[in-house]
Amino acid sequence: MSDRYGSDFMTIVDEDGEEFELEVLTTLEYNGCNYLAVIPAGAEDADLEISILKSVDEDGEPILCAIEDDTELETVYQLIMDTLYDDPETDE
Repeated sequence: MSDRYGSDFMTIVDEDGEEFELEVLTTLEYNGCNYLAVIPAGAEDADLEISILKSVDEDGEPILCAIEDDTELETVYQLIMDTLYDDPETDE
């Protein structure tokens, strides 16, 4: 799977100071905001759970946060899935 999507990795730290390594599958700009679709680094296809995080500026620093609004989450999720699973051979 990593061959298909590339190899952009990042480490994030939660509020408890615990570090997590994530693989960034894709990014999306929508309504002036940036979103990232990520999976835990090294995840197998069977364990694949895509998380969508929103990048927001806090004191001039970008931070990643969960999307609280259900409508926003559903819209961004669909746009990201369309990007990830777009088949260029079927596009005209």
